Amino acid sequence: MSRSDGPRRVAMLSAHTSPLEQPGTGDAGGMNVYVLELSRRLAARGVAVDVFTRSTSRHLPPVVQESPGVTVHHVSAGPFDGLTKDDLPSQLCGFVRDVLREDVEHGPGRFDLVHSHYWLSGQVGTVAAERWDVPLVHTMHTMAKVKNARLADGDRAEPPGRIAGEQEIVRIADSLLANTDDERRELVDLYGAEPSRVQVVHPGVDVEVFRGGRRVQARARLGLAADADVLLFAGRIQPLKAPDVLVRAAALMVTQRPELRRTLRVVVVGGASGSGLERPTALAELAQELGVADVVEFVPPVEQAVLADWYAAATAVCVPSYNESFGLVAIEAQACGTPVVAARVGGLATAVTDGVTGLLIDGHDPVDYAAALDRLISDPQLRESMGTKAVAHAASFGWDVTAARTLEVYRLALEHRKQGSRCA
Repeated sequence: MSRSDGPRRVAMLSAHTSPLEQPGTGDAGGMNVYVLELSRRLAARGVAVDVFTRSTSRHLPPVVQESPGVTVHHVSAGPFDGLTKDDLPSQLCGFVRDVLREDVEHGPGRFDLVHSHYWLSGQVGTVAAERWDVPLVHTMHTMAKVKNARLADGDRAEPPGRIAGEQEIVRIADSLLANTDDERRELVDLYGAEPSRVQVVHPGVDVEVFRGGRRVQARARLGLAADADVLLFAGRIQPLKAPDVLVRAAALMVTQRPELRRTLRVVVVGGASGSGLERPTALAELAQELGVADVVEFVPPVEQAVLADWYAAATAVCVPSYNESFGLVAIEAQACGTPVVAARVGGLATAVTDGVTGLLIDGHDPVDYAAALDRLISDPQLRESMGTKAVAHAASFGWDVTAARTLEVYRLALEHRKQGSRCA
């Protein structure tokens, strides 16, 4: 593949979180999955990918060959321990220095394109792309202006510095990748992005790992009773993700139908993250306070194969987030044949087809979630119908489709750079 028709090698920047980390705790989540799966699929298409991420331990090897064609570089930038995502802007100079060193060690022309993820990486990307004279493609994943407009109770507003950083990336990037049409509109309306430079590329799902038709086997492996009514939350435990909405809804359900306590299981898979680290036991305390501690179970983050079992075993998966740029949990759950009850926010309105593969809820009132979840528990025929359609719906979001569409954007950016113009 020549530079004229596509990149030979891409610098993939994921400064604040490594694609090798376990999703579901700390800063690791859907973006980690996105970067890793996209890199693998690009490599399978002949594009070498070097992922640059900040090292969080002196024991991590500087370079890891994750898979054929995908190399992960652990960059030293600031202290290994004790830094949160909010502390990283002050450490970006060191990160930039080590990324640029690749050009010195291997000679000019090593990279054909930079693809940065999240605003911190975007700041690094603006420098690297200019230094190497290559296009910058950026994926926001989340945006400060969007998050601040929909803050959860107890969550902190994103600082002005982040907004300014995002605004700069929008101005400089050759191309911006949006997860959904809604995110594209937000980039244009809230950040003034040039519409012709914003391309919509949906994230994907690994349909070989996340697949339907195996609920009985999954429940047996997880030790769940065949007649259990399993409601699942998977993800980072923080106000933004609103797992408390599910716990409150469960309390309402057993109050309204006391007999449900015998079969109801509310499972929370994940770990504390973000502002949730300030009170890591808050959700367990809430369950105790509401009298449902006996039906709520907390499971630490698990690898994808085990997570797929939890999805498959669940009666319904609840995604009550205040904001999601897409919502990989919703797509993964549907790929496993499980209907999703989700907030009608951000990308979740794309990920879930309301009334067909799941139910979308306006707002975050536990009463509404309790009604939707109880409806799925009480109507097996509806649940099975939605589950079957969910599998077909999720199949259209394969990572190979994501990689092919991303590669099209790369080619367009390279072509326009060659012509001395920007993407249009």
